[in-house]
Amino acid sequence: MSISDTISAVSEAPVAVWSQVDANSAKVSLSGIVNAYSLGGVWTQIRDSQDAWLKQGDVKTKTLTVDSATVGSLDGAGIGFLIAMQEAQLVAGAKYELSGLDPRYQPLLKEFDPISNLFPVPAVNPKRSFVVSTGMAVQNLIDDTVGLITFTGHLFSDLVWSVRNPKQVRWGDFINAAVEAGIAALPIVGLVAFLIGVILSFQAAIGMQQFGAVSFVGPLAALGIVREMGPLITAILLAGRSSAAFAAEIGTMTVNSEVDALVSGGLSPIRFLVVPRVLAGILVAPILTLFADIVSIFSSMLTMLIYGIPFVNFYNGMLSAVDVEDILSGLLKATLFGVVVSAMGCLRGMQTGTGAAAVGISATRAVVSSIVMIVIVDGIFAFISYKTGF
Repeated sequence: MSISDTISAVSEAPVAVWSQVDANSAKVSLSGIVNAYSLGGVWTQIRDSQDAWLKQGDVKTKTLTVDSATVGSLDGAGIGFLIAMQEAQLVAGAKYELSGLDPRYQPLLKEFDPISNLFPVPAVNPKRSFVVSTGMAVQNLIDDTVGLITFTGHLFSDLVWSVRNPKQVRWGDFINAAVEAGIAALPIVGLVAFLIGVILSFQAAIGMQQFGAVSFVGPLAALGIVREMGPLITAILLAGRSSAAFAAEIGTMTVNSEVDALVSGGLSPIRFLVVPRVLAGILVAPILTLFADIVSIFSSMLTMLIYGIPFVNFYNGMLSAVDVEDILSGLLKATLFGVVVSAMGCLRGMQTGTGAAAVGISATRAVVSSIVMIVIVDGIFAFISYKTGF
């Protein structure tokens, strides 16, 4: 039979008719060709009548009988219609009976038995209590701390190995990482350092001008930049650029099972991937910090011209306030920041889960973890400087 004949047959008589025998009994009579074309006009009507009937009275006593004795042809859409009516009855707790179905359609219908597999109950995640949430957070923190300590031990051991075996270090990766983290970061580091020098000088001059001590702004700004602001600015920028880049790069390798392939090949992922990047961070962090110091001090000198402080006075005051020890202290702090930033990026990259979204999550975690570790290291260094005077 052609499609046009099927459509004309549908227009003459519906293939499914709903009839309610009494309050607890209803019947659906199927006849003719039951397929996607003939059911298009009656499926929704039958289902709406069934739902309205199930909402009346005691649903447990209701029985729906489907009479299919006069069905001439039945396709997948017809099977779906039978399953939809049966599922509605079972969900409501009512009864369902199918009679008269030709045996040749029974195997197709049994393929969907039990139909509960087609309509799984949505899983409802139980709401965690405050105690459970707190315990899980503490457990995650402990696991993360243990992983960090373990990674630190492996990294320190492999850094010692790299010193003893310099020819086995992947210097090609080291150069690429140093270029990406160092030379490519010069513009943004210079821009931020210039702004920091201007803002720091302006803010200090506003307060000092009230006491007639504008001439002290230059030495104080230079000392603050060399000891604190320069290393801190550089470390935060490296966390946003290099740490996220390392995490994304190694995270992609983890998702693609390339890290597992290294392990299967008998290669250490830390020596192969982490050591070159950490060595690059150790190299570029002090250099970028020194560059940031020079740019910030220069912008501070330009700012102090507005308050009538010439370059010579600024320079002489800076020499009297800033010692070589201050510069070395800032560079040492920058070196520690470089180790922290590069190592955290590599660690989060190796902890990447599965899926494309996991790479983005690892990059975000790398930036956040790097900044947190920068604050911790800076606080420890400040305490040591306070005790030792270095």
